[in-house]
Amino acid sequence: MDFTVLAHAVEVDHGIKRVSMRFIKKYAAPTRMRLSSELNAEIVKALREQGLVTLPRTLPTSEEDFIFVLQADSVLGEAADLSAMVFTGRGIGMFTELDLDTRFPKLLEETL
Repeated sequence: MDFTVLAHAVEVDHGIKRVSMRFIKKYAAPTRMRLSSELNAEIVKALREQGLVTLPRTLPTSEEDFIFVLQADSVLGEAADLSAMVFTGRGIGMFTELDLDTRFPKLLEETL
């Protein structure tokens, strides 16, 4: 999986790019008929190796869906990583007083 083109596109667009899963599949596995959870996990790993993170963290299996690809070392990429850590902490009983589920429902949906 070579996401060099995508990494350059993200860099040119100031650290963020909105792309379809069809576009991602084209670079990840053009001969595959469909996306699977297993393939998506491999894609996330390959993107991470290119210094990229995604929102949502768990990629959709529909080629019609769109995701955001962020430069991991950008402010937005670091914020995405931080929010994932905070919401993971919430899952084990941390940060309960912050009422994150109510205050940030869309962020909760996208980061886990």
